[in-house]
Amino acid sequence: MQERRLFNRRRFLSRAAKAAAVSVSFPQIIQSSALGRSGSVAPSNRISIGCIGLGIQGTGNMREFLRQPDVHIGAVCDVRRSQCEKAKQIVDKHYSNQDCRMYGDFRAITRSDEVDAVLIATPDHWHVLMGLDAARNGKHMYYEKPIGWSFVAGQMLRDTVKRYGVVFQFGTQQRSSRDFRYACELVRNGRIGKLHTILVGVPGSVAFPDLPAEPIPDGLDYDMWLGPAPWAPHSFERCRPYTSRPNEDWTRNYSLWYHISDYCIGFIGNWGIHHMDIAQWAAGTEETGPVEVEGKGEFPTDGIADCAITWQVENTFANGLKIIHMDNVTSSKHPDQVPGFGQGVLCRGSEGWVFVNRSKLDAHPKSLLASTIGPNEIHLHESSSHHRDFLEAVKTGQQTACPIDVAVRSNRICQIDDIAIRLGGKHRWDPQKETFIGNAEANRMLTKSMRSPWHL
Repeated sequence: MQERRLFNRRRFLSRAAKAAAVSVSFPQIIQSSALGRSGSVAPSNRISIGCIGLGIQGTGNMREFLRQPDVHIGAVCDVRRSQCEKAKQIVDKHYSNQDCRMYGDFRAITRSDEVDAVLIATPDHWHVLMGLDAARNGKHMYYEKPIGWSFVAGQMLRDTVKRYGVVFQFGTQQRSSRDFRYACELVRNGRIGKLHTILVGVPGSVAFPDLPAEPIPDGLDYDMWLGPAPWAPHSFERCRPYTSRPNEDWTRNYSLWYHISDYCIGFIGNWGIHHMDIAQWAAGTEETGPVEVEGKGEFPTDGIADCAITWQVENTFANGLKIIHMDNVTSSKHPDQVPGFGQGVLCRGSEGWVFVNRSKLDAHPKSLLASTIGPNEIHLHESSSHHRDFLEAVKTGQQTACPIDVAVRSNRICQIDDIAIRLGGKHRWDPQKETFIGNAEANRMLTKSMRSPWHL
């Protein structure tokens, strides 16, 4: 298992041997950069990454990996040919060649002997199936959040990642931000006294009208885009990349599949996982979960979107801690909220509070912001680059900022919160057995059926 956690040494030695053989046979054409001189990294030392899913998030991640000197990207994959071609152009321009390979089927990358690791940045309903195939073929993975749209599938991914010993980095990049880490360290080290409540506010999903069916455009493998999701007629908005049509404010300029439960549980999970993960980090509850969830939400009344627009869920832990998960509007109006706050994570304790989001770090008393975390206090995993953190873990076998166990547990809260607001009322949860207690209906909602031929 340990051997699989490390950068594949056999592949490393094979590449090194090939490089050495070439240098002996053709010394006159080998550049110093190929041998790792002049500040570069030799090909045998580089991690080969294949990129799957090349929308705005996937392309952004790909560009970040291209900046790393010990990475080589040789293959890209997307069901939309235009996205694939754009990605290839970026990669080829970076390397000043035309070598990047394009694929429409992710298995060409996950099963390639030339790939050490994969970037998975597709719509949510595809995440687990791709992750499972990657792990079973010994590929490390940088895996965009959330885990997926089925909790049971996430459990299987966790087991498979651990069984095959591959490195897993979850795309909750806030863990590689100094402000988020420092806020969590303040809470974990008792600077606000006994933690009793965490308020979490994230963007809500949107409603949008029924959309007319449209011909499938050339260059889109729509059947592959749907994958394990139920068949549905094609429309541009249903499976569009992160772009917008002019003069349609209701689109908010982002992909609308986020708000259709066949592909995603909505922003309660897709966005919610970012701040719920930080709440878990701050509370030190990454190895457990709530014992009770109670909430309500508002859903669209027409159209094809069916994910929560507003919600409030109280997650109660065995020690009495409450993590209250809300949409931004509801969060900003909560009686325990600090005026002017809403989107972000507010940790309240017996002696003060700490608030953090991507643009703000605040606390009461203000003196907390000058507090130093001592050498004998709790220091959380430190990373200034989520992508660099992943690469170092691939090479050394060290833990990533957000490994698979942590990812599944934090993601799990978003999923059971969604179930709680769809059913309404109060529900008991067993965080060790990972099941609702005495609630068959809720337990059935922890999994989803898949369209043939796709299966776990």
